Amino acid sequence: MEKQPITLIGAGLVGGLLATLLAQRGFDVEVFERRPDPRRSGFIGGRSINLALAERGWHGLRLAGLQERIGKIAVMMRGRMVHHLDGHTELLRYGRDDSEVIWSVSRGTLNMALLDEAEAAGARIHFSRQLDRVDWDATTLHFTDGSTHRAHRLIGADGAGSALRAAMNDHTPLGERFEPLQHGYKELEIPPLNGTFAMEPNALHIWPRGNYMCIALPNSEGSFTVTLFLPNEGDPSFATIVTDDDAQALFARDFADALPLIPELREHFVVNPTGMLGTLYLDRWHTGGRALLIGDAAHAIVPFHGQGMNCGFEDAVELAELLQHDDDTPSVFAEFEKRRKPNADAIAEMALENYVEMRDSVADARFLLMRSLERQLADKYPNRFVPRYWMVTFSRIPYSVALKRGDIQSAILRELTENISDLRHVDLARADTLIRTKLPPLV
Repeated sequence: MEKQPITLIGAGLVGGLLATLLAQRGFDVEVFERRPDPRRSGFIGGRSINLALAERGWHGLRLAGLQERIGKIAVMMRGRMVHHLDGHTELLRYGRDDSEVIWSVSRGTLNMALLDEAEAAGARIHFSRQLDRVDWDATTLHFTDGSTHRAHRLIGADGAGSALRAAMNDHTPLGERFEPLQHGYKELEIPPLNGTFAMEPNALHIWPRGNYMCIALPNSEGSFTVTLFLPNEGDPSFATIVTDDDAQALFARDFADALPLIPELREHFVVNPTGMLGTLYLDRWHTGGRALLIGDAAHAIVPFHGQGMNCGFEDAVELAELLQHDDDTPSVFAEFEKRRKPNADAIAEMALENYVEMRDSVADARFLLMRSLERQLADKYPNRFVPRYWMVTFSRIPYSVALKRGDIQSAILRELTENISDLRHVDLARADTLIRTKLPPLV
């Protein structure tokens, strides 16, 4: 059976992976990307939180045949290296050992690898082609350069500011709403020091300061991508930290050990744009058999669980499988939304919760006690008490399952640690009853 041609809008990470997976399955794939080809023009930085590659993302890359190539440029992160205000640091491991880690990878390098693989598989990618509007009667795409394209199956992977989503919403309202976080971010950089990493390379560094924070992720050439997160209003905030002198003073006060490692703090703070954070929700991801949205175009989330790309890659894998086995476009689009939307909603909620944990809780004694108990219970009940972070990061258990079980486990931890300051005082008999009653074995 001849496969219908597929048109993708967006050649970023999710679009690149989906184009690869579909072309490898024999589909005729054509991709339109508004930006120039980064392999020729260079990747534009200054606004890109580094990516944390976890099991869901690796799965998609393995299917695309890219595990070895990306493995060479990904940097292992064993856990969060917490930088306290008094200058001391401590490593909070993500998993039990080095088999349970996440990986820092440059967005630009990964994107270019995906473009190479998509074209090698037969996908045709057109750069500098920004979508202007869609003639839905003829399903014809009109681009700002005056060119047109007739689409059969149309899929939008063009990010949170999706032009295709806007065109779809104009034709058939999608129930769109965007909930801003009231926090923004600024990208900075710690360059290599004497040719190597200036800090411990195998960790995600975090400076939690209550309502704001700074993080740093390693890059394979020895630098760190630093991201400062501040509220939009208040003190400190992007309303009060405006000039290079303001930034210098903030770092001297709150991130003193990082300051000497960021020699271009003043310049980068002024030149690099302030990014906006928020969560995108849609009631519908598709318009019958006309068009479908995936990745950030359908469900952009805040970056604090490191799962935006990983979730988008799961979208690409799921959709490629559905399209391979079903030629009825409306049913494929409907089934895709049915399967993925509950999971996208779940990771959106968990990402928002994780921001509070990262900027505040990791320095809180009660939180650290609960995490210690969590590890103890996970060892004792390995198929029942499975930490939510493990489910999200080191497995492909549906996000919706991880959210539900994680909420139950958090309630158990809160009950068991109430009014105690030491694990020796935990009521283990009560723990056993709660776990066996509330947490069935994880299949």
